Amino acid sequence: MSLKPLVAAIALAFAGQLFAAGETPAKVPAKPALKRPLATKPGTESEDVLGRTVYQALLGEFALRRGDLDLAASAWGDLAIRSRDPNALARAVEVLTFARKMEAALELAELWVQVEPDSVKARQARSALIMQTNRLDELAPQISALLAQDVAGLPSNLMHLNRLLVRHADKKAVQNLVDRVASPYLDLPEAHFAMAQAAINAGDDLRALNEAEKALLLRPDWEPAALIRAQLQTRVNVGTAIDGLNDFVRRYPAARDARLALARLLITEKRYPESRVHFDVLIKEAPNNPEVVYPLAMLALQQGDAALGRAQLEHLLDTEFPDKSTVHFFIGQIDEESRQLDSALAQYQQVISGEQYIPARTRAALILQKQGKLEEARETLRTTRTSTPLERTQLLLAESQMLREVGRNEEAYALLERNLLKQPDNLELLYEAALLAERQGKPEVLEKHLKHLLEIKPDHAHALNALAYSFADRNIRLGEAEKLITRALQFAPGDPFIMDSQGWIFFRQGRLAEALSTLKKAYSLKEDGEIAAHVGEVLWALDRKEEARTMLREAASRHPENEALQATIKKLLP
Repeated sequence: MSLKPLVAAIALAFAGQLFAAGETPAKVPAKPALKRPLATKPGTESEDVLGRTVYQALLGEFALRRGDLDLAASAWGDLAIRSRDPNALARAVEVLTFARKMEAALELAELWVQVEPDSVKARQARSALIMQTNRLDELAPQISALLAQDVAGLPSNLMHLNRLLVRHADKKAVQNLVDRVASPYLDLPEAHFAMAQAAINAGDDLRALNEAEKALLLRPDWEPAALIRAQLQTRVNVGTAIDGLNDFVRRYPAARDARLALARLLITEKRYPESRVHFDVLIKEAPNNPEVVYPLAMLALQQGDAALGRAQLEHLLDTEFPDKSTVHFFIGQIDEESRQLDSALAQYQQVISGEQYIPARTRAALILQKQGKLEEARETLRTTRTSTPLERTQLLLAESQMLREVGRNEEAYALLERNLLKQPDNLELLYEAALLAERQGKPEVLEKHLKHLLEIKPDHAHALNALAYSFADRNIRLGEAEKLITRALQFAPGDPFIMDSQGWIFFRQGRLAEALSTLKKAYSLKEDGEIAAHVGEVLWALDRKEEARTMLREAASRHPENEALQATIKKLLP
């Protein structure tokens, strides 16, 4: 009697039970082995084989449902060995693999191939288990046989070859294996593609590029090969990759993936007008594709086209784009920049997750503060979910900033001090507390916080700058100030605000020519109101008063609310 229909029926009856609940084995034996709970005794050949088979299959399945993986593996393994039935072998391999009894599962897979040598599933199961047991040297003949057996699916199988081997740690060994099994099919571009992928994973970019070129020679219009070639060229020279994709898209205008890759590369090189040309083509062909709509929206915003950017972002909300919170954040930014605060607030409040969640909550709070709703703004910050100490610090700094902007400096400082008691080494809180102390006319507190900060992080350029500027502004300890600012410039060369402090120190030291040169250079980098005030004051001291007047008045027209600039104008131009 054949056991095949019965075993198949039992296995199908319980199919899906094994993995449906997403169970994870609670116990993984160190050295798994097959057990035989119903071993046949001598002289019992006339035993009711059918009854024993039903009993053993049911025992294995019910053991699975109870989570007894050892018993399930033992029952199915014994049944598969005794019956040599392909269905029993297939189920036993599945159960033993789930129970993490890989060596035993591989033994049964080998038996399954012997019993059913033409079965693709049996060979696939054996190949998978050879990989999972790290027997890569045994795998090549198995994969070669599978590839040869499935002639119709050969191109697709070659394309997925590296995915089959992705978990193996020895990438060079994988490359050698792929080369070996793909070599008989060098007339197929997919074979060269598989070898290129394996070479990339093994860090052999030159070989990978060579194989990609061979694939393109066999099929010049093949996008996967053009894309992998561009990927490799980008690592050496982005311009070369752009040129290659430009040529490919020119010859094959319907190559959408290649055009999208080209448009994105052009963005990375800040070649925005060229990128826009390709996105305009893509959006006509795929107006609802989020992969096209989102970068086009970002590109439009980059080019200052807020109307198109907003329109595409709104359209994105009607597509399957997964990160709707990010879309709402950028629409909120557009509305805030155009002073549509109510609309911006509504958009920010729809950001409920993701990287933009904390920035959106902060922007929403600042809008509420501008609308005169300070307490509501503070409550928004205090009820914001955080997952890291850094996020909590960002919210504290935002609350402190809001209090400072409405003139409640004492309260802002008290907020920071309370939190510094809990986090005395928090660099951001120390720095902000120091600046607030200076605003309150407490230079000794500023110095205390900044010196503590610099003990923790001696290369904190902005802390060095703040301390040096404090000394220069009070015209004290100028030698120490100069040393501090020299260190700051070592860590942040070319920073215009640090250069401004250096120029101000030179001014306090009476080195007017050096001061003017340094300050003018800083102003050329950043047309800031306070830097302009310092330039004007040095010009005045050099008796170049007309230049000073012109400088200060022009700066005042650009920065009418800058306190330092207004104070200098009041002092020099009453």
